[in-house]
Amino acid sequence: MKRVLFAAVLGGLTLASCSSNDDTIIENEKIIDVPANYTFERDGNSSVHFDGQTTRLEMTSVLASSFKDFNNATEESLSNMFSNTNNPFSSEDLNTSDKSIKSKVAASDLYFSTNTVESVASKNDFEGYITAQINEVFPNENEVAARGVAGQIADGSSVRYVNPQGLEWDQAFAKGLIGALVADQVLNHYLASSVLDAGDNVQKNNDGLTEDGKSYTTMEHKWDEAYGYVYGHPSVPSTNPNSALTSNSDPLLFKYLGRVNSDPDFAGIAEETFDAFKLGRAAIVAGEYDVRDEQIDIIRENISKVIGIRAVYYLQAGKRALEEGKMGTAFHDLSEGYGFIYSLRFTHNPDTNSPYLSKSEVDDILETLMAGDGFWDVTPLTLDALSEAIAAPFNFTVAEAAE
Repeated sequence: MKRVLFAAVLGGLTLASCSSNDDTIIENEKIIDVPANYTFERDGNSSVHFDGQTTRLEMTSVLASSFKDFNNATEESLSNMFSNTNNPFSSEDLNTSDKSIKSKVAASDLYFSTNTVESVASKNDFEGYITAQINEVFPNENEVAARGVAGQIADGSSVRYVNPQGLEWDQAFAKGLIGALVADQVLNHYLASSVLDAGDNVQKNNDGLTEDGKSYTTMEHKWDEAYGYVYGHPSVPSTNPNSALTSNSDPLLFKYLGRVNSDPDFAGIAEETFDAFKLGRAAIVAGEYDVRDEQIDIIRENISKVIGIRAVYYLQAGKRALEEGKMGTAFHDLSEGYGFIYSLRFTHNPDTNSPYLSKSEVDDILETLMAGDGFWDVTPLTLDALSEAIAAPFNFTVAEAAE
């Protein structure tokens, strides 16, 4: 894959202004001015807006933490948070928003516009996680978990709450949304040509025609909405997002972009992804769509790889804990792995324009993982085999992802 990290404009183009400390590289007799940070302006006003994405990330933070609110949470209250109905949040801003998490689960134009059956099924999966948490786990809050019995299990100084197969539904929910919400919206919706170039978006972008009352063109805004799902959590600083790679409270993708970036085998993936978002946005300003599309390929590959790496990482961490007899630790790791495996269906291989693993392949892996009594029965040999099956299409090794 061609890697274009910086390019630039000259050649008589009129650019929306960018910040100082720009990177400027001449390519093909044109220059695209790439700002040091993700800052783009038009007529002195920021042209970057992704409030809806920040709202959904905030909603997810609240909902994920409520999964273990044994004193207050109900199936109805969690489901209401998922769909943002009946004023479920303590924040009035969230309650009055017209956004919801559920509406954007498995909802990309590329994968689901003609596949509403699977879209509905995926939304129902997450509703099912809520139902199971309330009906299986909550009644056994004070029971000791055992084979076929939901309850609590020690993980060092922490207490985990698992279903009869050892699975933590809150982990399946949160890690599953990394694919079904974030990756699907970023890779398969907002960065899809059917969305970026829809209607007369290209001509209006070429002409600098902004949306009514806004400072951005439609194409610029679609790109920013993709960016917002990755970097839009309130705990991530807007000026230098990667400065918070290891110190943020985003429960979704950005947190794990940082974790993968901390692995020496994948060091630099965060910077490369951020640079691709910046250059792609600058290329849109300049009307350089080939450069934009090259950055889309980089973003799709890197974000997909983060999901694949973490799926393998948690299977291997669970394997080691099982071998040491640390069942609570193993169940927690495998629960996180379950969610990342679910997310694999929403990845995007730029060479094939399809997921790195198909839905049927993902379903088979999850079925194998949860066979019999689930995590109580799964063996290190099985976890190694599943890890190899996940790593192969990404072209990284299990050993690289395991640490």
